Amino acid sequence: MALRVRGLAAFLLSLAAAAALPAGAVDEDDLLPVDQAFALSANAPAPDRIQLRWKIADGYYLYRHRISVQATGFQAKPLQLPNGKKHTDEFFGPVETYRGELVATLPGATIGQARQVSLKVKYQGCADLGVCYPPQTRTLSVSLPMGSGSVGAASAASSSDQSSAQSQNQPLAAEAAPTKSNSGDAGFSAFGKSLGAGGASAQGIAANGAADALPLPPEQAFKFEAIADGGNALLLRFTPAKGYYLYRDKTALKLEGADGVMLGKPAWPKGVAHRDEHFGDVVVYFDQIDLPVPLARSVADARKATLTATFQGCQNDGICYPPMTRTVALSIPAGAATSKNDQAALAGAASIGAASAASSSQQEEATPTPIVPEKELAAEAASTKEQSGDAASQAEDSRLAAALAGSHRWLALLGFFVAGLLLAFTPCVLPMIPILSGLIAGRGERVGAMRAFSLSLVYVLASAVVFTVAGVLAGLLGAGANLQTAFQKPWVIVAFAALFVALSLSMFGLYELQLPAFLRAKLGAISDKQRGGSLWGVAAMGMLSALIVGPCVAPPLAGAVLFISQTRDAVFGGAALFLLAMGMGAPLLAFGVAAGRGMPTSGPWMTAVQRVFGFVFVGLAIWMLSRILPGAATLALYGVLALAVAAWAFSLARPDSGERTRWIARFFGLLLAVVGAAELLGAMAGGKDPLQPLAGAIGGKRETRELPFRMIKSSADLDRELAAARAAGKPLLFDFYADWCVSCKEMEKYTFAEPAVHAALADFVLLKADVTANDDLDQALMKRFGIIGPPATLFFADGAERRELRLVGFEKADAFVQRSAQAR
Repeated sequence: MALRVRGLAAFLLSLAAAAALPAGAVDEDDLLPVDQAFALSANAPAPDRIQLRWKIADGYYLYRHRISVQATGFQAKPLQLPNGKKHTDEFFGPVETYRGELVATLPGATIGQARQVSLKVKYQGCADLGVCYPPQTRTLSVSLPMGSGSVGAASAASSSDQSSAQSQNQPLAAEAAPTKSNSGDAGFSAFGKSLGAGGASAQGIAANGAADALPLPPEQAFKFEAIADGGNALLLRFTPAKGYYLYRDKTALKLEGADGVMLGKPAWPKGVAHRDEHFGDVVVYFDQIDLPVPLARSVADARKATLTATFQGCQNDGICYPPMTRTVALSIPAGAATSKNDQAALAGAASIGAASAASSSQQEEATPTPIVPEKELAAEAASTKEQSGDAASQAEDSRLAAALAGSHRWLALLGFFVAGLLLAFTPCVLPMIPILSGLIAGRGERVGAMRAFSLSLVYVLASAVVFTVAGVLAGLLGAGANLQTAFQKPWVIVAFAALFVALSLSMFGLYELQLPAFLRAKLGAISDKQRGGSLWGVAAMGMLSALIVGPCVAPPLAGAVLFISQTRDAVFGGAALFLLAMGMGAPLLAFGVAAGRGMPTSGPWMTAVQRVFGFVFVGLAIWMLSRILPGAATLALYGVLALAVAAWAFSLARPDSGERTRWIARFFGLLLAVVGAAELLGAMAGGKDPLQPLAGAIGGKRETRELPFRMIKSSADLDRELAAARAAGKPLLFDFYADWCVSCKEMEKYTFAEPAVHAALADFVLLKADVTANDDLDQALMKRFGIIGPPATLFFADGAERRELRLVGFEKADAFVQRSAQAR
């Protein structure tokens, strides 16, 4: 038996390991440009010493551990930094910061007769407003003095660092500024009007260029548009977001569906020469570029075509994205047919890659460039810690995700286990306690502490495996792959409720749940002919419980899934999910052992215990059905159950029972009869709350305490409402809800019903999306915001989400009022 327990536990742990394998918005005007917030200069007071000086504006600070210097033409020793102000960050541990002014010294020696030193300085800082700038890189040139001669000086000026308001603060832009090609075609004006300027996303980068803790989704980090610029050319537009850059030589174009029309050589604008740690010397683009592509035509008439662009880019000092593919449908008007010589010169092939990175000439032949395998560009999860903003300014799920990517990520795993312990006593997990206790009681005999622990461990491991798999899939594939959400279909809930009813009937002695005789004879040694205590049966129930009983989305779960979706690190993210699940299951182990130790031996008391758990299973079935049934119907079912338990209690008060037994049975029977009658009366009066069945039934009209939410279904609905709210100058609250979501109903009952919340949201536009059906529109709406499931409450101002205020899970009314006040 011990070998079987260990074998099954090892099997479940191996499944968990396999599952983990790869399978704050702030107004722009409130922030200074980065070079005004942190004005960097350098000078050399002596040939063996270079000083770097940052003048830090009031309300801003620099991180000590984010400062580094690389010198060319100077044999540098370690950078000497003064002590900063120490404090312990909630997630990233002990750090030091600088305010006002920072002077650092770089000691060293000249190399040969070199008197000009090139410094590559990296640093990062934040604003007290709650926004952290992305890591900055500046290239400075410093003249070393001759002996005691004059001191050379330099400032961190570059074409990108001190350009117009449209420039982006890019780490590499000091070497060369990108320029745009001028097409001069009439089509360009229409193209610009149709595309507009690519704005930064509130999810990852604010309009001022400040970064959140995690990289942007690929669609927001790199935008791509294309139109036909007359009949003999295409005009393409690539728009990297601020803080991102695009590789020229990792771009490939392919035109399909247009017989007689082929792509010519793209006229790439001048880019920035960059030494890349992955690809060597490459050319990159930090700003929006317009790319004319001539067309070689053997026919003159109009054509419909599909343009496929494959390209690749990275985040400054952050992750590199795998190759991205975008497809655009084009209508190519009639154009002039080209001669055969021109066709050969222009095209040569329909699929054209970028020019070689080793040459910047625009006259060389374009050659196809193979796309680098994704594994060669896998980003280190630790690099995302450099993009981590001030933890206080981020939503809780983002802060938890950033903690997994931070320098103390292993300690963060322990935090996820502790978070699981706290979640164990929420309505999402509590129903698992009677399920597990009932399975142990179903053996009909004294189980013992060790056997009960084995059964409990198998149940917890099984549920943790499924919880991990569901979370990893949701992170890698999006909300549509959330298994827990997918299992909230009405037929699944009804089937699971029927299973509880079947278990309850077995507890009442109507039949025994066991294999047919011919199978029991062959498998008896494995199953032990158990009714409720089979290891495999308990494992199956644990898996189903994880999928169906507790589909709640809490900040730790959302944080781990967000980490996986952004970094693609399913191993570490899966480990966080598994520890979260084990933390949630740890109290179940204690309850299981207590149930086994306290279970009486066979006899009348054992029979009474089984009957009790039979009623518990019926109650669980009603609780499951409450997700899809009207509140009044659920209340009526609870009333019938209470009357049934009352009747059974009265049956225990037999004359042959002891005086104490009869007294207890009659007391509880009478109490349950009153409760059952009240719930039936409340149901007939339209009541919905089992804990307040007569609310509104006594005293006439039932009080309405619901917020006036407006229901929407699609992204188009949301965009329309956002535009209207922005035009009216009102903040907007958007809530995701589902009938099967326990925490959603908690928010409805304990938070949204409070008068203080009503007052706080009086001038808000209130929207709600009911994603109970989890159809394509629901999944698209959740995917738009990276939400894996309800509950989630989003706040918008001026049409943009205040990401740092996003609420995932349940929150009490007082805290919610404070959160709402910040969204105005």
